[in-house]
Amino acid sequence: MAGDSTETLNSACDHRPLNIPDLIDEFLQFTRASKGRAKNTAVNYAVDLAQFADYLESAGYSSPGQLNRECLRGFLRELSGYGFSRVSIARKLSTLRGFVKYLFSTGSIKGDISAGLRGPRLEASIPRAVTYGDIVGMMEIASASKRKGERDRLILELLYGTGLRVNELVSLEWGDVDMDERELRVMGKGSKERRVYFGKPVQELLIKWRDSAARKGHETEGHAPLFYPEKAGASRLTERTVHRMVVSVSRQAGLYDVSPHTLRHSFATHMLERGAPLRVIQELLGHESLATTQKYLKISVEQTKKSYLRTHPRAGFGGNDV
Repeated sequence: MAGDSTETLNSACDHRPLNIPDLIDEFLQFTRASKGRAKNTAVNYAVDLAQFADYLESAGYSSPGQLNRECLRGFLRELSGYGFSRVSIARKLSTLRGFVKYLFSTGSIKGDISAGLRGPRLEASIPRAVTYGDIVGMMEIASASKRKGERDRLILELLYGTGLRVNELVSLEWGDVDMDERELRVMGKGSKERRVYFGKPVQELLIKWRDSAARKGHETEGHAPLFYPEKAGASRLTERTVHRMVVSVSRQAGLYDVSPHTLRHSFATHMLERGAPLRVIQELLGHESLATTQKYLKISVEQTKKSYLRTHPRAGFGGNDV
């Protein structure tokens, strides 16, 4: 059964668009109006469907009534031929499924032509974590910056100390901070709210940051952003700025392929290694499914095995065989 928002959209559209580009525009408008959609998701949908529209035009499909499972398969084959990764193809297939289901629910096509369509087989990826010593080194490097050291150290402490996603970090407002209880109110994926906690080092940094921001004339309560923007006219710090800072600091520490998400992985892995229950980690990370959190169990086991092989004298790899 179609949702209320779809029914409302149907009633407002007595004349259905007859060409595919118009239907794509209508679908994108529908997704932007839906609650819980991240901005990046809407952008990805637009890119994926623009590529799909280009393929359909070149293949001679011009109306929704012509769409079938073969045209979906042909699009996926073309993506593979152009060298898109399996992960990218799987994401684009997910976009197509959403678009097709929308067309079916609004009566633009007579059936779900994506049903039973299989995407590329994905290898199970293990999230990368860095050592606690490496993270401390990154924090020390960040603190040494005269211009942005205070801000950058706090960002690193929050990413590693709370396991926040980078978009959750830049969305924080002063009203989300409970300084006395050392808690943050976080709005995660799907507009789901959760609580995360921080230690005394972060509390001290937050107090200093608040005082510093107030001296510079920035608001430090209510809906004011926790991290004010670098450029005049911007509303808050951007994800890109945070990513660039993390990459720069990590490279100065001799680390590569480190991103804000690496610190989130490290948060979970280090907690697990120190005995935290998976359910607790799931709640703190904001994972909907425990299966998503269980991948950290695998990384911890693999790191343990590598440490054994590298260091035990009878393992045959590290030390001296005696």
